[in-house]
Amino acid sequence: MQNRAFILIFIAVVFILGGLLYIYNPNPTEYENPKEKEPAVCTMEAKLCSDGSYVGRTGPNCEFTACPIPPDAIFEDGTVNANGSQ
Repeated sequence: MQNRAFILIFIAVVFILGGLLYIYNPNPTEYENPKEKEPAVCTMEAKLCSDGSYVGRTGPNCEFTACPIPPDAIFEDGTVNANGSQ
C-alpha cells in the first residue's frame, strides 16, 4: 500500500511540474519544417523560343524554363552548339 501511494504521489508531482513548465515557459521553441516553404505564385507569362514554342515560368524563383534544344544543334559527339546552329 505504501508503494502504491508513493507512485501516485510521484505521478501527480510530475504532472504538476510539467504543467507549470508548460504554462510559465518564457521562450517556447517553435519548430518549423525546413522543407516547407511559402508557395510561389508565378505570373502567367510565356517566353517565345527560337523554334517557335513557348515556355512558362516555374520553380520557387519563377524563372523561365529552358527552351528546347533543336535537333540540329546537337553534334554526333553529344556536344551542343550554344546558339542552336551549326
